[in-house]
Amino acid sequence: MGRRLVGELLRIHRVRMDLTQKEAGELVHVSESCFGAYERGERIPAIEFLKAADGALDARGALLACVEIVEKEKYPPKFVDWVRLERQAQVVSGYETMLVPGLLQTESYVRALYGVRVPAYAKEEIEQHVEARLERQAVLTRQLPPHLGFVIEESVLERPIGGIGVLKEQLCHLLGRMNTLGHLTVQVMPTRRHTHAGLRGPFQLMSTEEGRNLVYTEGHGGSTLLSEPERVNRLMNLFGILRAQALTPWETAELIERKAGQL
Repeated sequence: MGRRLVGELLRIHRVRMDLTQKEAGELVHVSESCFGAYERGERIPAIEFLKAADGALDARGALLACVEIVEKEKYPPKFVDWVRLERQAQVVSGYETMLVPGLLQTESYVRALYGVRVPAYAKEEIEQHVEARLERQAVLTRQLPPHLGFVIEESVLERPIGGIGVLKEQLCHLLGRMNTLGHLTVQVMPTRRHTHAGLRGPFQLMSTEEGRNLVYTEGHGGSTLLSEPERVNRLMNLFGILRAQALTPWETAELIERKAGQL
């Protein structure tokens, strides 16, 4: 597996520099136990860790070259390309019917989400998925971040994944992101809205820096990454209609604040 290759490279370069795991961990700002887990192949390393370790251990690009290998272990095959493009995207948007968008989820919400998965994940698998989900959120605060726009169903704000406390924390986090990120727009689709363009399900949209437009959809039957202009443009137009039918960002913020206060 890719993580075992990375672990062996970490061990080789650490030993070459005559460092203990604790000393090597201090160089890259992780604990001794975390570094050891990466070295033994028990955990999948974060991308930022590989970048830091490549420099700190003088690996001369050997660990950086493992980024793509590691990504293939972290994400489903059809989602890997989406994640890679997302890091440099100009626009990321989506319509969600069941969950808070992944880029806006709290750690507790993510952990609860994977914890109730059927069939169940092992504890180690849950942690790997949590790390991968949170790692993607670096796109929110990168230099020249993408414009982010999401439409979510009102029921998402009421579904207590992980319990009431987790939901309240998530709603407050969502409000905080909306208030501090000028490139983020969130709108709620009211449950009572009788005119609705999104009844066929959720989807995600992206515009890349090269001008490509993509759509990613996911369901029980599997996932699909669409790039055909005709199909993509149809869903981009649909998203525009959804935004027109949803509450404004200001009305959305008031609704989220009110629902958080009721928990």
